[in-house]
This record gives sequence, structure tokens and C-alpha cells, in this order.
Amino acid sequence: MAVHLDHGKDELEEAHEINVTPFIDVMLVLLIIFMVAAPLATVDVSVDLPASSAQPQQRPPKPIFLTVKPDLSLSIGDEPVQREVLGTALEQATNGDKDVRIFLRADKVVSYGDVMEVMNQLRAAGFLKVALVGVEKSP
Repeated sequence: MAVHLDHGKDELEEAHEINVTPFIDVMLVLLIIFMVAAPLATVDVSVDLPASSAQPQQRPPKPIFLTVKPDLSLSIGDEPVQREVLGTALEQATNGDKDVRIFLRADKVVSYGDVMEVMNQLRAAGFLKVALVGVEKSP
């Protein structure tokens, strides 16, 4: 707070500057409150995903199916393939065309994390068009 004292007068002049120190203190306290409260506001929700009732898409003439079996082994079509050579096996199956859609199907008992690992391998191999295959739900 700035006060200008003039010894020539008996009255003090009003200071017209705003004191921002209390404002800054309040803002810092609010910042700390929100920093503590924000992580507590997020809640983990268990999700039971429903079956899809979407209209089935037309199948291409020769689709390439990548299957994840219950024992986590992979196969392209009917041919088993090792995880280490998945990219090269898909390149051979698609004749090097990385724009071909790969139809990924997995057994019901395969965990979501294992399916994501296979999708990550597909992405690393350059196959970005992936379709997930499921059973149609009757209306």
C-alpha cells in the first residue's frame, strides 16, 4: 500500500492503487485446492460392453482374417503364424498392399489386452485398416 505523505497538509491523500497481494494469496489457495481435488474427481467405472446390432458390411471377395485363438496363437486364414513374423506373413498374404483391410477376430476368452497387443503389432507392421469381427446379435 503506497501512501504519499505531504508534510505541508494535515490531511492524507487517498492511494488509488489496487493492492493485489490478497488477490494473489486467494488465487494460490484456490489453485492448491483444485490440484488436490482434481485427481479425486476421476472415478473408475466398470464397463460391460454390449453386443453389436450394427448392419453387417459387405465382405470383400477375398478377405484376410487374422485370428487370435484361445491359446493366444495367431493364424492368417487357416495357416498358423508366429507372432515374430506376423508383419512379413501379412505382407505376403496382401502382396505388399498395406491398404488392404485386415479382419481381426478373437475368441471370447482372449483378454482385451492380448487383442490390443495384436493390434499394436499390426500398426507397427504398417497395416492401419483393421476391422473387428464379431457375431451378429439377433434383433
